[in-house]
Amino acid sequence: MSACSSTFRLPNLPNISPQNHNIVMPTTVFLSLRHSTATNPALCKLQCVGNNFDSTPKTIEIPGKITEESADCEPRIHSSGGDGGAGDSSGGGGGGGDSGGGGGDGEGNDGEEKEFGPILKFEEVMKEIELKGVGLPGDMMEAAKTVGIRKMFLLRYLDLQGSVWPLGFLMRYCFMLRDRMLADPSFLFKVGTEIVIDSCCATLAEFQKRGKDFWSEFELYLADLLVGLVVDIALVGMLAPYARIGQPSASRGLFGRIQNACGSLPSSVFEAERPGCRFSVKQRIAAYFYKGVLYGSVGFVCGIIGQGIANLIMTAKRNIKKSEDDIPVPPLVKSAALWGVFLAVSSNIRYQIVNGLERIVESSPLAKQLPPVAMAFTVGVRFANNIYGGMQFVDWAKWSGVQ
Repeated sequence: MSACSSTFRLPNLPNISPQNHNIVMPTTVFLSLRHSTATNPALCKLQCVGNNFDSTPKTIEIPGKITEESADCEPRIHSSGGDGGAGDSSGGGGGGGDSGGGGGDGEGNDGEEKEFGPILKFEEVMKEIELKGVGLPGDMMEAAKTVGIRKMFLLRYLDLQGSVWPLGFLMRYCFMLRDRMLADPSFLFKVGTEIVIDSCCATLAEFQKRGKDFWSEFELYLADLLVGLVVDIALVGMLAPYARIGQPSASRGLFGRIQNACGSLPSSVFEAERPGCRFSVKQRIAAYFYKGVLYGSVGFVCGIIGQGIANLIMTAKRNIKKSEDDIPVPPLVKSAALWGVFLAVSSNIRYQIVNGLERIVESSPLAKQLPPVAMAFTVGVRFANNIYGGMQFVDWAKWSGVQ
Protein backbone atom coordinates (compact mmCIF):
# COMPACT_ATOMS: atom_id res chain seq x y z
CA MET A 1 0.00 0.00 0.00
CA SER A 2 1.02 3.57 -0.36
CA ALA A 3 -0.46 6.99 0.09
CA CYS A 4 -3.40 7.16 -2.27
CA SER A 5 -5.98 9.52 -3.63
CA SER A 6 -9.32 9.21 -1.85
CA THR A 7 -11.23 9.21 -5.16
CA PHE A 8 -12.88 5.97 -6.21
CA ARG A 9 -15.34 5.27 -9.00
CA LEU A 10 -17.59 2.30 -8.30
CA PRO A 11 -19.87 1.26 -11.16
CA ASN A 12 -23.36 -0.05 -10.58
CA LEU A 13 -22.76 -3.75 -10.20
CA PRO A 14 -25.49 -6.36 -9.91
CA ASN A 15 -25.86 -8.39 -6.73
CA ILE A 16 -23.80 -5.98 -4.65
CA SER A 17 -25.47 -4.61 -1.57
CA PRO A 18 -24.43 -1.10 -0.51
CA GLN A 19 -23.79 -2.22 3.05
CA ASN A 20 -20.78 -4.23 1.81
CA HIS A 21 -18.97 -1.01 0.86
CA ASN A 22 -17.11 0.44 3.80
CA ILE A 23 -15.12 3.66 3.68
CA VAL A 24 -13.26 4.65 6.82
CA MET A 25 -11.23 7.86 6.96
CA PRO A 26 -9.75 8.74 10.38
CA THR A 27 -7.26 11.51 10.86
CA THR A 28 -4.42 9.46 9.36
CA VAL A 29 -6.42 9.25 6.13
CA PHE A 30 -6.90 5.52 6.22
CA LEU A 31 -9.20 4.31 3.49
CA SER A 32 -10.70 0.85 3.18
CA LEU A 33 -12.96 -0.38 0.40
CA ARG A 34 -14.47 -3.84 0.14
CA HIS A 35 -17.01 -5.38 -2.13
CA SER A 36 -18.35 -8.86 -2.64
CA THR A 37 -21.08 -10.47 -4.64
CA ALA A 38 -23.43 -13.30 -4.05
CA THR A 39 -22.71 -14.96 -7.38
CA ASN A 40 -19.10 -14.00 -7.93
CA PRO A 41 -16.68 -15.40 -5.34
CA ALA A 42 -14.08 -12.76 -6.25
CA LEU A 43 -13.40 -10.29 -3.43
CA CYS A 44 -11.56 -6.99 -3.89
CA LYS A 45 -9.97 -5.09 -1.01
CA LEU A 46 -8.19 -1.75 -1.33
CA GLN A 47 -6.53 -0.26 1.70
CA CYS A 48 -4.42 2.91 1.75
CA VAL A 49 -2.69 4.76 4.56
CA GLY A 50 -0.35 7.68 4.73
CA ASN A 51 -0.16 11.43 4.55
CA ASN A 52 1.78 12.08 1.34
CA PHE A 53 -0.76 12.03 -1.46
CA ASP A 54 0.14 11.78 -5.11
CA SER A 55 -1.04 14.97 -6.80
CA THR A 56 -1.45 13.14 -10.10
CA PRO A 57 -3.24 9.89 -9.23
CA LYS A 58 -3.21 7.03 -11.69
CA THR A 59 -6.27 5.01 -12.64
CA ILE A 60 -6.14 1.27 -12.07
CA GLU A 61 -9.04 -0.72 -13.45
CA ILE A 62 -10.18 -4.08 -12.18
CA PRO A 63 -11.96 -5.37 -15.32
CA GLY A 64 -15.71 -5.05 -15.01
CA LYS A 65 -15.57 -4.32 -11.31
CA ILE A 66 -13.99 -1.24 -9.79
CA THR A 67 -12.01 1.75 -10.98
CA GLU A 68 -9.58 3.13 -8.44
CA GLU A 69 -7.65 6.33 -8.75
CA SER A 70 -4.51 5.85 -6.71
CA ALA A 71 -0.83 5.22 -6.73
CA ASP A 72 0.70 1.75 -6.67
CA CYS A 73 -0.32 0.37 -3.29
CA GLU A 74 1.57 -2.85 -2.70
CA PRO A 75 4.20 -3.02 0.04
CA ARG A 76 7.74 -4.13 -0.65
CA ILE A 77 11.13 -3.84 1.00
CA HIS A 78 13.63 -2.12 -1.21
CA SER A 79 16.87 -1.83 0.68
CA SER A 80 20.40 -2.63 -0.36
CA GLY A 81 19.57 -6.33 -0.10
CA GLY A 82 19.30 -7.15 -3.79
CA ASP A 83 19.96 -10.41 -5.52
CA GLY A 84 23.68 -10.37 -5.15
CA GLY A 85 24.88 -7.75 -7.51
CA ALA A 86 22.14 -6.39 -9.66
CA GLY A 87 18.54 -5.38 -9.57
CA ASP A 88 17.27 -2.00 -8.57
CA SER A 89 19.33 0.30 -6.45
CA SER A 90 17.37 -0.41 -3.33
CA GLY A 91 16.18 -3.96 -3.57
CA GLY A 92 17.77 -5.91 -6.36
CA GLY A 93 16.67 -8.81 -8.35
CA GLY A 94 13.28 -9.82 -7.23
CA GLY A 95 11.35 -6.73 -6.43
CA GLY A 96 8.38 -7.59 -8.59
CA GLY A 97 4.98 -6.23 -7.82
CA ASP A 98 1.78 -5.31 -9.46
CA SER A 99 3.68 -4.70 -12.67
CA GLY A 100 4.61 -8.38 -12.70
CA GLY A 101 1.91 -10.77 -13.67
CA GLY A 102 -0.97 -8.68 -12.44
CA GLY A 103 -2.39 -8.60 -8.94
CA GLY A 104 -4.56 -11.49 -7.86
CA ASP A 105 -8.21 -11.19 -6.97
CA GLY A 106 -9.56 -10.65 -3.49
CA GLU A 107 -9.50 -14.38 -2.86
CA GLY A 108 -5.73 -14.28 -3.33
CA ASN A 109 -5.52 -11.25 -1.05
CA ASP A 110 -7.40 -13.14 1.66
CA GLY A 111 -4.96 -16.03 1.24
CA GLU A 112 -2.03 -13.65 1.55
CA GLU A 113 -3.45 -12.11 4.71
CA LYS A 114 -4.02 -15.55 6.17
CA GLU A 115 -0.46 -16.69 5.39
CA PHE A 116 1.50 -13.47 5.91
CA GLY A 117 -0.75 -11.60 8.31
CA PRO A 118 -2.35 -8.18 7.88
CA ILE A 119 -0.47 -5.07 6.90
CA LEU A 120 0.30 -3.14 10.06
CA LYS A 121 0.03 0.65 10.11
CA PHE A 122 2.69 2.83 11.68
CA GLU A 123 0.97 3.00 15.07
CA GLU A 124 0.64 -0.79 15.20
CA VAL A 125 4.28 -1.25 14.17
CA MET A 126 5.41 1.10 16.93
CA LYS A 127 3.43 -0.87 19.51
CA GLU A 128 5.12 -4.11 18.45
CA ILE A 129 8.66 -2.73 18.57
CA GLU A 130 8.00 -0.99 21.89
CA LEU A 131 6.94 -4.31 23.37
CA LYS A 132 10.27 -5.80 22.24
CA GLY A 133 12.23 -2.72 23.27
CA VAL A 134 14.14 -2.56 19.98
CA GLY A 135 14.30 -0.29 16.96
CA LEU A 136 13.83 -0.84 13.24
CA PRO A 137 16.34 -0.17 10.46
CA GLY A 138 15.78 3.07 8.59
CA ASP A 139 14.26 1.50 5.49
CA MET A 140 11.77 -0.56 7.48
CA MET A 141 10.79 2.44 9.58
CA GLU A 142 10.20 4.45 6.42
CA ALA A 143 8.07 1.64 5.01
CA ALA A 144 6.06 1.56 8.24
CA LYS A 145 5.37 5.30 7.99
CA THR A 146 4.33 5.23 4.34
CA VAL A 147 2.82 1.89 3.35
CA GLY A 148 2.89 -0.37 6.39
CA ILE A 149 4.62 -3.71 7.00
CA ARG A 150 3.25 -7.23 6.86
CA LYS A 151 2.82 -8.54 10.39
CA MET A 152 4.66 -11.79 9.66
CA PHE A 153 7.70 -9.95 8.29
CA LEU A 154 7.79 -7.61 11.29
CA LEU A 155 7.46 -10.36 13.90
CA ARG A 156 10.01 -12.51 12.11
CA TYR A 157 12.50 -9.63 12.05
CA LEU A 158 11.96 -8.87 15.73
CA ASP A 159 12.65 -12.50 16.60
CA LEU A 160 15.71 -12.87 14.37
CA GLN A 161 17.37 -9.59 15.34
CA GLY A 162 17.42 -10.84 18.92
CA SER A 163 19.29 -14.02 17.96
CA VAL A 164 22.76 -14.82 19.24
CA TRP A 165 25.79 -13.21 17.62
CA PRO A 166 26.54 -13.03 14.73
CA LEU A 167 23.04 -13.69 13.35
CA GLY A 168 21.41 -10.93 15.38
CA PHE A 169 24.10 -8.45 14.33
CA LEU A 170 23.81 -9.43 10.66
CA MET A 171 20.02 -9.15 10.75
CA ARG A 172 20.32 -5.57 11.90
CA TYR A 173 23.06 -4.44 9.53
CA CYS A 174 23.25 -6.82 6.56
CA PHE A 175 20.18 -6.08 4.45
CA MET A 176 20.90 -8.80 1.90
CA LEU A 177 20.77 -11.48 4.60
CA ARG A 178 17.89 -9.86 6.46
CA ASP A 179 15.59 -9.68 3.44
CA ARG A 180 16.24 -13.30 2.53
CA MET A 181 15.72 -14.54 6.07
CA LEU A 182 12.41 -12.68 6.29
CA ALA A 183 11.17 -14.37 3.12
CA ASP A 184 12.68 -17.79 3.85
CA PRO A 185 13.79 -18.64 7.41
CA SER A 186 15.55 -21.75 6.05
CA PHE A 187 17.87 -19.63 3.87
CA LEU A 188 20.92 -20.06 6.12
CA PHE A 189 20.28 -23.78 6.35
CA LYS A 190 20.30 -24.02 2.54
CA VAL A 191 23.52 -21.98 2.30
CA GLY A 192 25.16 -24.10 4.98
CA THR A 193 24.00 -27.31 3.33
CA GLU A 194 25.43 -26.19 -0.01
CA ILE A 195 28.78 -25.22 1.53
CA VAL A 196 29.18 -28.41 3.57
CA ILE A 197 28.24 -30.73 0.70
CA ASP A 198 30.38 -28.94 -1.87
CA SER A 199 33.36 -28.66 0.47
CA CYS A 200 33.21 -32.35 1.41
CA CYS A 201 32.84 -33.46 -2.21
CA ALA A 202 35.67 -31.14 -3.31
CA THR A 203 37.95 -32.36 -0.52
CA LEU A 204 37.37 -35.99 -1.41
CA ALA A 205 37.95 -35.31 -5.12
CA GLU A 206 41.10 -33.28 -4.46
CA PHE A 207 42.51 -35.95 -2.15
CA GLN A 208 41.95 -38.67 -4.74
CA LYS A 209 43.34 -36.48 -7.50
CA ARG A 210 46.51 -35.34 -5.72
CA GLY A 211 47.18 -38.54 -3.78
CA LYS A 212 50.47 -38.41 -1.89
CA ASP A 213 51.02 -34.82 -3.05
CA PHE A 214 47.86 -33.58 -1.30
CA TRP A 215 49.66 -32.06 1.69
CA SER A 216 52.48 -30.63 -0.36
CA GLU A 217 49.89 -28.96 -2.59
CA PHE A 218 47.59 -28.04 0.28
CA GLU A 219 47.65 -24.34 -0.61
CA LEU A 220 46.21 -25.13 -4.04
CA TYR A 221 43.42 -27.11 -2.43
CA LEU A 222 42.78 -24.28 0.04
CA ALA A 223 42.58 -21.71 -2.76
CA ASP A 224 40.04 -23.86 -4.61
CA LEU A 225 38.05 -24.34 -1.41
CA LEU A 226 37.85 -20.60 -0.65
CA VAL A 227 36.74 -19.75 -4.18
CA GLY A 228 34.21 -22.57 -4.00
CA LEU A 229 32.85 -21.05 -0.79
CA VAL A 230 32.17 -17.74 -2.56
CA VAL A 231 30.55 -19.52 -5.50
CA ASP A 232 28.31 -21.58 -3.20
CA ILE A 233 27.02 -18.48 -1.42
CA ALA A 234 26.38 -16.76 -4.75
CA LEU A 235 24.62 -19.79 -6.24
CA VAL A 236 22.16 -20.01 -3.35
CA GLY A 237 21.81 -16.32 -2.57
CA MET A 238 21.11 -15.10 -6.09
CA LEU A 239 18.11 -17.38 -6.49
CA ALA A 240 16.75 -17.00 -2.96
CA PRO A 241 13.47 -15.10 -2.49
CA TYR A 242 13.67 -12.00 -0.35
CA ALA A 243 11.11 -9.83 1.42
CA ARG A 244 9.78 -6.83 -0.45
CA ILE A 245 8.26 -4.20 1.79
CA GLY A 246 8.18 -0.56 0.85
CA GLN A 247 8.04 1.24 -2.44
CA PRO A 248 10.50 0.86 -5.33
CA SER A 249 12.90 3.70 -5.97
CA ALA A 250 11.87 6.19 -8.63
CA SER A 251 15.02 5.87 -10.72
CA ARG A 252 15.07 7.75 -14.01
CA GLY A 253 17.09 7.60 -17.17
CA LEU A 254 18.25 4.55 -19.08
CA PHE A 255 20.16 3.06 -16.16
CA GLY A 256 17.21 3.63 -13.85
CA ARG A 257 14.82 1.91 -16.26
CA ILE A 258 17.17 -1.06 -16.52
CA GLN A 259 17.37 -1.25 -12.72
CA ASN A 260 13.60 -1.15 -12.38
CA ALA A 261 13.14 -3.79 -15.08
CA CYS A 262 15.63 -6.11 -13.37
CA GLY A 263 14.04 -5.36 -10.01
CA SER A 264 10.63 -6.48 -11.25
CA LEU A 265 11.92 -9.96 -12.09
CA PRO A 266 11.48 -12.92 -9.74
CA SER A 267 14.52 -14.11 -7.82
CA SER A 268 14.25 -17.45 -9.58
CA VAL A 269 12.13 -18.87 -12.37
CA PHE A 270 9.94 -20.79 -9.94
CA GLU A 271 9.73 -18.23 -7.13
CA ALA A 272 6.39 -18.37 -5.34
CA GLU A 273 4.16 -15.33 -5.53
CA ARG A 274 4.06 -13.39 -2.28
CA PRO A 275 2.59 -10.08 -1.14
CA GLY A 276 3.81 -7.45 -3.60
CA CYS A 277 5.12 -10.06 -6.04
CA ARG A 278 3.15 -10.97 -9.13
CA PHE A 279 5.20 -12.39 -11.99
CA SER A 280 4.20 -13.03 -15.57
CA VAL A 281 5.48 -15.92 -17.69
CA LYS A 282 7.67 -13.48 -19.65
CA GLN A 283 9.25 -12.23 -16.45
CA ARG A 284 10.03 -15.75 -15.30
CA ILE A 285 11.68 -16.54 -18.65
CA ALA A 286 13.61 -13.28 -18.49
CA ALA A 287 14.73 -14.18 -14.96
CA TYR A 288 16.46 -17.30 -16.28
CA PHE A 289 18.60 -15.31 -18.72
CA TYR A 290 19.20 -12.50 -16.22
CA LYS A 291 20.42 -14.95 -13.58
CA GLY A 292 22.51 -16.64 -16.24
CA VAL A 293 24.34 -13.36 -16.83
CA LEU A 294 24.89 -12.93 -13.09
CA TYR A 295 26.03 -16.52 -12.65
CA GLY A 296 28.37 -16.21 -15.61
CA SER A 297 29.89 -13.01 -14.22
CA VAL A 298 30.46 -14.61 -10.82
CA GLY A 299 31.97 -17.70 -12.44
CA PHE A 300 34.36 -15.70 -14.59
CA VAL A 301 35.54 -13.44 -11.75
CA CYS A 302 35.95 -16.34 -9.32
CA GLY A 303 37.73 -18.31 -12.05
CA ILE A 304 40.20 -15.48 -12.60
CA ILE A 305 40.87 -15.17 -8.86
CA GLY A 306 40.97 -18.88 -8.03
CA GLN A 307 42.94 -20.02 -11.05
CA GLY A 308 45.18 -16.97 -10.80
CA ILE A 309 46.15 -17.84 -7.22
CA ALA A 310 46.72 -21.47 -8.15
CA ASN A 311 48.88 -20.50 -11.15
CA LEU A 312 50.98 -18.14 -9.03
CA ILE A 313 51.61 -20.85 -6.45
CA MET A 314 52.47 -23.42 -9.12
CA THR A 315 54.86 -21.02 -10.89
CA ALA A 316 56.56 -20.02 -7.63
CA LYS A 317 57.09 -23.65 -6.63
CA ARG A 318 58.56 -24.56 -10.01
CA ASN A 319 60.97 -21.65 -9.86
CA ILE A 320 62.29 -23.15 -6.63
CA LYS A 321 62.21 -26.80 -7.61
CA LYS A 322 61.40 -28.25 -11.01
CA SER A 323 60.23 -31.79 -11.62
CA GLU A 324 59.60 -33.91 -14.69
CA ASP A 325 56.19 -34.82 -13.29
CA ASP A 326 54.99 -31.22 -13.26
CA ILE A 327 51.77 -30.73 -15.19
CA PRO A 328 51.36 -27.69 -17.46
CA VAL A 329 50.04 -24.53 -15.80
CA PRO A 330 46.36 -24.18 -16.84
CA PRO A 331 45.52 -21.18 -19.06
CA LEU A 332 44.10 -18.43 -16.87
CA VAL A 333 41.55 -16.71 -19.12
CA LYS A 334 40.38 -19.93 -20.74
CA SER A 335 39.82 -21.53 -17.33
CA ALA A 336 37.91 -18.47 -16.10
CA ALA A 337 35.79 -18.45 -19.28
CA LEU A 338 34.97 -22.13 -18.71
CA TRP A 339 33.82 -21.34 -15.17
CA GLY A 340 31.68 -18.48 -16.43
CA VAL A 341 29.98 -20.50 -19.16
CA PHE A 342 29.50 -23.50 -16.88
CA LEU A 343 27.80 -21.47 -14.17
CA ALA A 344 25.70 -19.48 -16.67
CA VAL A 345 24.38 -22.59 -18.42
CA SER A 346 24.70 -25.77 -16.35
CA SER A 347 24.57 -24.36 -12.82
CA ASN A 348 21.80 -21.94 -13.74
CA ILE A 349 19.57 -24.71 -15.06
CA ARG A 350 20.31 -27.11 -12.22
CA TYR A 351 19.86 -24.63 -9.38
CA GLN A 352 16.66 -23.23 -10.89
CA ILE A 353 15.28 -26.78 -10.87
CA VAL A 354 16.52 -27.35 -7.31
CA ASN A 355 14.74 -24.19 -6.15
CA GLY A 356 11.56 -25.24 -7.91
CA LEU A 357 11.61 -28.69 -6.31
CA GLU A 358 12.29 -27.24 -2.88
CA ARG A 359 9.35 -24.87 -3.32
CA ILE A 360 7.01 -27.77 -4.16
CA VAL A 361 8.11 -29.79 -1.14
CA GLU A 362 8.04 -26.82 1.26
CA SER A 363 4.50 -25.90 0.24
CA SER A 364 3.22 -29.45 0.71
CA PRO A 365 0.96 -30.17 3.72
CA LEU A 366 3.39 -32.81 5.00
CA ALA A 367 6.35 -30.41 5.08
CA LYS A 368 4.27 -27.73 6.79
CA GLN A 369 3.37 -30.19 9.54
CA LEU A 370 6.86 -31.74 9.68
CA PRO A 371 9.53 -29.14 8.68
CA PRO A 372 12.35 -31.75 8.91
CA VAL A 373 10.87 -33.34 5.79
CA ALA A 374 11.71 -30.22 3.75
CA MET A 375 15.15 -30.00 5.36
CA ALA A 376 15.92 -33.63 4.53
CA PHE A 377 14.78 -33.08 0.96
CA THR A 378 17.06 -30.03 0.68
CA VAL A 379 20.05 -32.08 1.81
CA GLY A 380 19.26 -34.91 -0.60
CA VAL A 381 18.52 -32.85 -3.70
CA ARG A 382 21.53 -30.56 -3.20
CA PHE A 383 23.83 -33.52 -2.63
CA ALA A 384 22.66 -35.15 -5.88
CA ASN A 385 23.01 -31.81 -7.68
CA ASN A 386 26.61 -31.35 -6.48
CA ILE A 387 27.64 -34.86 -7.51
CA TYR A 388 26.14 -34.50 -10.97
CA GLY A 389 27.53 -30.97 -11.40
CA GLY A 390 31.03 -32.07 -10.43
CA MET A 391 31.05 -34.89 -12.96
CA GLN A 392 29.67 -32.61 -15.63
CA PHE A 393 32.34 -29.97 -15.00
CA VAL A 394 35.09 -32.56 -15.46
CA ASP A 395 33.60 -33.46 -18.84
CA TRP A 396 33.35 -29.79 -19.84
CA ALA A 397 36.97 -29.18 -18.79
CA LYS A 398 38.19 -32.10 -20.91
CA TRP A 399 36.13 -31.05 -23.92
CA SER A 400 37.47 -27.48 -23.70
CA GLY A 401 41.10 -28.62 -23.27
CA VAL A 402 41.53 -26.85 -19.93
CA GLN A 403 42.35 -30.17 -18.20
